[in-house]
Amino acid sequence: MSATSESFAGAVAGPSKPPPYLQRSLHIRYIASLHTHTSSLAYRLTTHLRLNAIYWALCTLHILDAPDALPRNELVQFTLSCWDEERGAFGPHPGHDAHILASLSAVQILALCDALPDLDAEKRDQLIKFITSLQNPSTGAFSGDHTYLEEDTRFLYCSVSALSLLGALHHLDKPLTIRAVLAVRNHDGGFGTVPGAESHAGQAFVCMGALAILGGLDELDKKAKDKTASWLAERQLENGGLNGRPQKLEDVCYSWWVLTALSILHKLHWISPPKLCDFILSAQDPDHGGIADRPDNVADVFHTFFGVAGLSLLGYRLDDNAKDQSHESADGLKNAEPDECSLLQEIDPVYALPARVTKKLGLQLDYQALGR
Repeated sequence: MSATSESFAGAVAGPSKPPPYLQRSLHIRYIASLHTHTSSLAYRLTTHLRLNAIYWALCTLHILDAPDALPRNELVQFTLSCWDEERGAFGPHPGHDAHILASLSAVQILALCDALPDLDAEKRDQLIKFITSLQNPSTGAFSGDHTYLEEDTRFLYCSVSALSLLGALHHLDKPLTIRAVLAVRNHDGGFGTVPGAESHAGQAFVCMGALAILGGLDELDKKAKDKTASWLAERQLENGGLNGRPQKLEDVCYSWWVLTALSILHKLHWISPPKLCDFILSAQDPDHGGIADRPDNVADVFHTFFGVAGLSLLGYRLDDNAKDQSHESADGLKNAEPDECSLLQEIDPVYALPARVTKKLGLQLDYQALGR
């Protein structure tokens, strides 16, 4: 994750102290400016993450209620240009090999742009075939691409989520896939990348999310769910931030990995939301926009997305200072109810997409979102 942070650095943190509220308009300008940095070395070195970065940026703008700050048609065209004809799926950049991480980001971007129909029927069928071919028929685990060199619960979640967004979950052996998720659950209540691997908060999100989509949450009884929630709640440190494993530093991105799993379990109140909100806000770059992994570090689009998404799950309300800095697209909010104006757009923790998108697709599942 440190590599991601460095790769998408858009500005060097200045000496100013971040204000105790979300600098909405500054973050919108920061994200909108990222696509202009095409001549930078960082931009050229991160082609392997390009579709992921577009998804992070666009989803953040949706949560901030400024989806038009990036050009929709250009995003759709670029996403479709990342299609790998030979393998029948998406690569992270035109000319790159297909991978499930890029393929899910492509599907998410198209969903955000209301452009899933732009993926023609033939390519849709090829993509479904690519995804289902990644599953190990014996264990149910998933690889990331056709090299089959690595299996990881991240790939399992990406496959399950993408198939669901495509309306193709019936192509998957659900019982086998659920067993693969349960096989990586550890005695401490956490989840690993593969059976026997160390528990990690990132894996808690992908495993709980996959179980939710597959209808497999009831495979865990109340005691098991509470144990997982306890392990996740223990990730909060004295400064309010969350870490991914015991004895590790806090990181803004775990505001997503931990909160989403707790949200699915309806246990968001097991951590201190005010302390976490304060930690996320303290990691803002008050001069150039964006959010870093922790205070005084360099902001990047990865942590900006997960920080803003975390604030949405926590029911963070924009105060008067933040509203005064609103982007032009916020003009449409003037006629909304006061409570609606003060809330960030709702994020669906299962699909990592705005709730209005999953509602439109008929996919929204049960979860907890504070303040709504």
